[in-house]
Amino acid sequence: MLKNMGNIDRIIRSLVALVVVALYFTGRIHGVLAVVLLVFSAVFLVTSFVSWCPVYQPFGISTRRKADAE
Repeated sequence: MLKNMGNIDRIIRSLVALVVVALYFTGRIHGVLAVVLLVFSAVFLVTSFVSWCPVYQPFGISTRRKADAE
């Protein structure tokens, strides 16, 4: 599994996930929307930690810089 996510991509995904978690725990989102967003947040966090996005793979997308990829 080759890494296909750059640092900025990883940071943005982590921040989005943390915002969703904060919204959930402050009661701003609830119900089905909250569950769906929390699942996406978990996926965002996992993909950020492993630096690999399965959606990028079939399209050959990589947000890593060329120097990082080598």
